[in-house]
Amino acid sequence: MDIRKLDRAAVLETVRLLEESDPRDWDLPTPCADWTLRQLVSHMAGQHHGFAAAAAGNGADASVWQPGALGDEPLKSYRAAAEAVLDAFAPQSVLTREFALPEISDTITFPASVAIGFHFLDYVVHGWDLARALGTSPDLDDEITEAALVFALRVPDDERRLGPAAPFRPALLAPPRADTLELVLTTLGRSPGWSAPARP
Repeated sequence: MDIRKLDRAAVLETVRLLEESDPRDWDLPTPCADWTLRQLVSHMAGQHHGFAAAAAGNGADASVWQPGALGDEPLKSYRAAAEAVLDAFAPQSVLTREFALPEISDTITFPASVAIGFHFLDYVVHGWDLARALGTSPDLDDEITEAALVFALRVPDDERRLGPAAPFRPALLAPPRADTLELVLTTLGRSPGWSAPARP
């Protein structure tokens, strides 16, 4: 399993979804409580820049993890952030590095394959967030969703999911005959049945 290949596919799917959106969509609600589409994408852009900095050895600087300023061209800004992290992960040598990820731990670093796995899981889930906000579904193949489930099952389901800034919520009961992506979502506390309110 090449985690960089899987991560690239998940990230590019988020770009595709946003490229098919409408400028009026940026104020839509998302499955991330209290975040509009713009706020979610700002967070996603910031995480891309943070992981790119971590790949270069600069992840311990908390300022690199701030939400990205999308400006007047949010799609262009997000695409640039996505390209930055994919470029940062592209060299084969990145797999020998240790990543500082202060939002996860300020005392240890993480092997590249683990850190990129965190990023991959985030963008599978955030791709679903984007898709649901836009009233559609992400286009993710079985290899991606099955790998995401492996990573999701490794995320501790403990008190760390209860804080207001927790990226994931306590696990939910999966619906009958849930598919793999639905198992990823419920494992991380998202309801596969979430849908945006009807547009005016």
